[in-house]
Amino acid sequence: MRAHDKIYIDGDWAEAHGEGSIDVIHSTTEEVLGRIPVASEADVDAAVKAARKAFPSWSSLDVAERAMWLGKISDKLMTRGEELGKLIAEEVGMPLKMSTMIQGYGPANIFGSFAKLATDFRFEEQVGNSLVLREAVGVVGCITPWNYPLWQIAAKVAPALAAGCTVVVKPTEVAPLNAYVLAEVIHEVGLPAGVFNLVTGPGVPVGEAIASHPEVDMVSFTGSTRAGRRVSELASQSIKRVALELGGKSASIILDDADLGNAVKRSVGNCYLNSGQTCSAWTRMLVPRDKHDEAVALAKKAAEAFTIGDPVAGDARLGPLVSKAQQERVRGYIERGIQEGATLVTGGSEQPEGCPTGFFVKPTVFADVRNGMQVAQEEIFGPVLCIIPYDNEDDAVRIANDSIYGLGGGVWSADPERAKIIARRLRTGQVDINGGKYNMFAPFGGYKQSGIGREFGKFGLEEYLEVKSLQL
Repeated sequence: MRAHDKIYIDGDWAEAHGEGSIDVIHSTTEEVLGRIPVASEADVDAAVKAARKAFPSWSSLDVAERAMWLGKISDKLMTRGEELGKLIAEEVGMPLKMSTMIQGYGPANIFGSFAKLATDFRFEEQVGNSLVLREAVGVVGCITPWNYPLWQIAAKVAPALAAGCTVVVKPTEVAPLNAYVLAEVIHEVGLPAGVFNLVTGPGVPVGEAIASHPEVDMVSFTGSTRAGRRVSELASQSIKRVALELGGKSASIILDDADLGNAVKRSVGNCYLNSGQTCSAWTRMLVPRDKHDEAVALAKKAAEAFTIGDPVAGDARLGPLVSKAQQERVRGYIERGIQEGATLVTGGSEQPEGCPTGFFVKPTVFADVRNGMQVAQEEIFGPVLCIIPYDNEDDAVRIANDSIYGLGGGVWSADPERAKIIARRLRTGQVDINGGKYNMFAPFGGYKQSGIGREFGKFGLEEYLEVKSLQL
């Protein structure tokens, strides 16, 4: 068991002064996997003050030197990729092979990408008689989720450090053990004291103390839209900059000329990535009305190919959800879908056979879904796909945009130019054309209630920069 009894402040391990500790539960065995301390508001204050003290020297470093530190962190994290992949598979439930690739090695690649971006980025430019400078925002509070835990920490910490900011990180209390690996790496490489600080515990009081602290200049939050509203509310009291990456209910639009078999199969795969615990997952599949039944049959076959089981031992394609609370929430939505009149094609709310323990949910497909149903409007965050028929292209676009969210999406067509025309009409931050390949340097973020700001690439770096002009 990984039992941690300290937090990381000002370059060293420190006692936490909150009440008690939090058990981290193995998503498959339901046994205690680890333990973390609960920080207090005073601990948050100490971490913020350490970050504030370190900010002047860190932000004034030559960008090449900051990039060098990011490169060191990347290299050291890379040596622990296998360990992280297994640990996060146990915490979150993602199958080991994919967890190692995405959750294990991904964070190292993020640090490496921002090391390169920082050296290439123009922090100064001449605009007429003005010299325009881009300077670090200051102290950044990073509050991160459990579905891609270290990935999301890296997506905030790497660009913040590259920009010259110092950080206070509060990882999710549901899957926090991986954050300690990063803190160990940062301590081992010798990053200057106070540049990175780690405090652990629940959103109340730890997250709220960060969001409301007067010496935190910016909060970067990833999580639910409900929690994002609260972060914005607290941050507004001191007019902090806020970056939010929130919920999604993304649509995969399959046009009438698309390769239906390929589009359905890959859309199902996208929906079920990380057991559906992905904010940008294509949880709504929009198909021409006259192809609805054929698409349903293909989706049923694809869904039932997602074998359920232990994500670490074996070759299961679908692991458990992260917690009992999340399992019950998703099962509740499945029951609601049935009550609303959607057709349950496969799956359901029962515990899968052969899985006596673990927070498993069967890969589920609903057909004959109306976009006004709760299962089509609300983020479920589990392996639940809704198939919605449409009448024509305008109807498909209308349905796709009929959501409070706007994070991801997909368009499928034999004609990529036709797909691009549809994609331009979608009110969403990212659209894949015919399953377009992931690009770490492209911006990621949402419209509407899916968030504010962007992560990754130069767009992510710019979130952590203020703009100053010198008139010459």
